[in-house]
Order: sequence, then C-alpha cells, then structure tokens
Amino acid sequence: MLKNFVGSSWEKLLEGNKRFVSGDLVKKDFSLEKRKELLKGQKPYAVVIGCSDSRVPPEIIFDQGLGDIFVIRVAGNVLDPVSLGSIEYAVDYLKTPLIVILGHTHCGAVEATIHFHDKLGGNLKVIAEKIMPAVAEAKKIAMSDEDLLNKAIEENVKLQKEFILGNSRVIQEYVEANKVQIIMAIYDMETGEVKILSSSPP
Repeated sequence: MLKNFVGSSWEKLLEGNKRFVSGDLVKKDFSLEKRKELLKGQKPYAVVIGCSDSRVPPEIIFDQGLGDIFVIRVAGNVLDPVSLGSIEYAVDYLKTPLIVILGHTHCGAVEATIHFHDKLGGNLKVIAEKIMPAVAEAKKIAMSDEDLLNKAIEENVKLQKEFILGNSRVIQEYVEANKVQIIMAIYDMETGEVKILSSSPP
C-alpha cells in the first residue's frame, strides 16, 4: 500500500517536472479561499531537500502549488540537526511518505568545496566540511575535472541520505517499517529535468 502511495507521490513530482521542462505549467490557486483552506492544516505528499541556489526552487521545477511539498533548502543541500528536525516533523507529524534529496548540476557549494576548501572561512567552511567526504569519494572515481564535480554532487546526495539514516532514529524507524521512502535525485540545470540516481529506489 505504501509503495503505491510513494510511487504516486514520486510520479506527481515527475509529472510536474515534465510540465516545467515543456513550459506547460498548470495554473496555481493562490486565492484567499485556498489560503484559508490551508489554515486548517497541511498535508504535503513529499519532503524535498534542495539547495539554496536561486535557480533551483523545488516548487517551480516540480510545478507544485501551496501546501503540496514540504521544502528544506540550504547551500549544497547539506543537513544538520535543525534541518533534520524539520524532516522529522514532516514525517512524524504530517505523515509525509516520501523524502527526496535533490542535488543539482553546476552546484556552487560543491564546486567551492573542490577548489577553495582550504581558503573558505567562517560558516562557509562548515558547509564545505560537510561536503568534503563526498569530494574525497568522487576523487577516487572521477575521470576529469568536470566529472569530479558531477560525481561529487552525486556523492553529496548519497552522503545526505546516510546522514539522515545515521542521525535520525525517527526517520530510520519509518523507513524500516516501510512507511517512508527516501529517493535521491539530480536536477539538470541545462535541460530542466530531474533524474533519479541509479542507486536510489525506483
């Protein structure tokens, strides 16, 4: 039953992304009536963890409206206890069955980590330190500088999934009970397409 529900949620996101790619977006309801209806509560069908990059807003690239998806955004789509608590809220209290970790091509946070890790200061260094293990892993398999960036972006998405399951007993229990599924995906900034990582469940 959950598999069908999760599949339906993922299909909704993919259908919205196809509309975004084609430019055939559905008309959104931002009316006062709709906003009043949402005051009664929210039931988002997916959590989307994305990057703060201004070019990759999940609501737009998935063509979603008010109340449809629960979005957490931070540079490099990296997670910490605060953002993890936000995901737990969606899973445990809103009963959202799908978590999507969405990386994107040309990610500035990952690129900065590759080239300027030792030079970054302040809180930017904190972000880079969270991404560095993904860069280290990517260096083992990358064939070129461009490939290194792409592989590091993918490895970073995988790293965030590991962080979720390794640091949230709440989410881990939901996943083990088959009540929540985590999907890893990459948004291609050139084509506008969102594609699932091969190591992610279908």
